[in-house]
Amino acid sequence: MRDLVIETRDLRRTFKAKAGDVEAVAGVDLAVEAGTIFGFLGPNGAGKTTTLRILTTLLPPTSGRATVMGLDVATDAPAVRRRIGYVAQSGGSDPRISGRGELVMQGRLFGMPGPDAHRRATELLNALDLADAGDRPVSTYSGGMRRRLDVGIGMVHRPGLLFLDEPTTGLDPQARARMWDEVRRLRDSGATVFLTTHYLEEADALCDQLAIIDHGRIVASGTAAELKKAVAGDVVTIGVNGSGELIAQLLAAQPFVREAGYADGVVRCYVDDGESSLPAVLRLLDGQGLAPQSLALHRPSLDDVFLRQTGRSLRDTAA
Repeated sequence: MRDLVIETRDLRRTFKAKAGDVEAVAGVDLAVEAGTIFGFLGPNGAGKTTTLRILTTLLPPTSGRATVMGLDVATDAPAVRRRIGYVAQSGGSDPRISGRGELVMQGRLFGMPGPDAHRRATELLNALDLADAGDRPVSTYSGGMRRRLDVGIGMVHRPGLLFLDEPTTGLDPQARARMWDEVRRLRDSGATVFLTTHYLEEADALCDQLAIIDHGRIVASGTAAELKKAVAGDVVTIGVNGSGELIAQLLAAQPFVREAGYADGVVRCYVDDGESSLPAVLRLLDGQGLAPQSLALHRPSLDDVFLRQTGRSLRDTAA
């Protein structure tokens, strides 16, 4: 196992509300290895950003313990901040300033001498393919260019650990793919990237390790392959208009079906061999006088992992 750059034990954060206390983070245990891309996946409101804000020392935990780069976030916050980079969802660039000016200013804030800050700004503009726009106001940048600049601002001081909070939200597919390349380059250069996202394909494509959070708790963790393997076999999805519970019960009783359930107008059943099971499913439904609206077969996805753990679709809850 590589060295751990993040480790939490029973991490909790409770907020006061008129209706009573709200536990946004409810006992989170994490272990993030150095030199990896760690994906923190979950729907909106699941506790992703609250956990990230605790790890970046922007929010104190109510209880539990968290160490980042070997330092306690509660007692060594200034030292933690010097060693990490953080890119928030909303970014932090001033539209009136040039991209180069933003990078130089950030370098100076981290104590770099002027010439060093300027050299680092030029280096990052080249690395992020922003050299031609480096001296233009940020207000003239596209959404993808601004997001790459945000990442550059988080990297100015060469942190060993970079936190990216939903870095591709709102980007078009081309800009998203480009951001993925930047994240991979960071990992390949030796940095650790802690990435929050609710995009399933992003987590699947980028992350070496994953943790899925829901209602403030970790519901699954491991590599994407390990999580999908835990679901096992193939997934048959049946679109229905009524009789969903009955169809799920019928399928669950069949010897070729490992598990079946109904939610949101769709029956999902997990089988060892989808190709041979599909005809059997159709024969069973036809024999009961039940006509499906749609029928599909696919390999398990991260959404299937979330469905199995929570009974809900991650795609729907993250929308």
